[in-house]
This record gives sequence, structure tokens and C-alpha cells, in this order.
Amino acid sequence: MRIEKCYFCSSPCYPGHGMVFVRNDSKQFRFCRSKCHRNFNKKRNPRKVAWTKAYRKTRGKEMAVDSTFEFEKRRNRPVKYDRDLMGKTIMAMHKVQEIKEKREDRFFSNRMKDAMVEKKKQARVEIEKSIELLAPAVAKREDVMRNVVDSARARIAARKKTIGQRVAVNDDGMEED
Repeated sequence: MRIEKCYFCSSPCYPGHGMVFVRNDSKQFRFCRSKCHRNFNKKRNPRKVAWTKAYRKTRGKEMAVDSTFEFEKRRNRPVKYDRDLMGKTIMAMHKVQEIKEKREDRFFSNRMKDAMVEKKKQARVEIEKSIELLAPAVAKREDVMRNVVDSARARIAARKKTIGQRVAVNDDGMEED
């Protein structure tokens, strides 16, 4: 059994799922769900529909060129079953998948570097525009911090006072606690 790709959105079509449209020239179009089939019938271009893989690749949101894509190509050459060969193939598939995931993560982080800078810029602009809303909150926070610091100083002073009394009692010849 083979897992095909949807002609419209490039998601996997598992055996027994989706539908196949066969044109008069015997070209087969596989669709994973009716949503893809309807869009195909409406003659929509997958590169212009936002939720498809083709759209994401043309807009630079996903990797378009990578050597790991070579392993996903369809091969029609029959191979005699060999247990060792199948084991090695499965191990290689896992390794290629790991490499592909690492490259995709690296691609995403590189793509998001500029977006993070832009996001910080927009946040600064937003703060500058509405600084009058933040000023009371900041003033209140400063009052709270001042109260916390004052109470901490009072506790430290009280501790020093009790320790000083214990030391004075010990000097008078009394036993320690």
C-alpha cells in the first residue's frame, strides 16, 4: 500500500480515503478530502489558496529547496523483499526525518529573527502612544515596592534587636536557649 499526496494541498492521502478524479487523457488527480476536490473543480490555483503547501512554499514560509526532498520522490522500480534491506531503509528514513526536522526548525528560527525585531519595535511604539495608561500602574508598582522594602527593613531591624537582647542575656551569665 502506498500513501499518495493530494494534488491540491499536498497532504497525505491514505488508502481508502479521499477520492480520485481521472481526466479523459487518463491523468489521475488524488484528493485527500472533498474540500480539495471542490477547489480543484472551481479551477482554483493551489499557489493562491492560503492553506495549501504550494502557497506556503511560494510565500517562503516553508523550505522550497532541500536535499531531503530527494528521498520523498516516488520510485516505480520494484525491489525484491529483503529483511535486512527493509531494516536499513527504515533506519535511513528515520535519520532523514530527523535531519529534515532540524533543518525546518533552523529555517523557521531564521525566518522569525526579523519578525521578532519588528514585533519589539511595534511594542515600543504602542507603549509610547499609550504611556499615559501605563504611568498610574508604574506609580502604583513603585508604591508597592517601597512598602515591601520598608517592611523588609523593619523585619531585619526587629531580628537584630532580638539577637542583641539574646547576646546581652548571655553576657549576664544566664544559659542560652
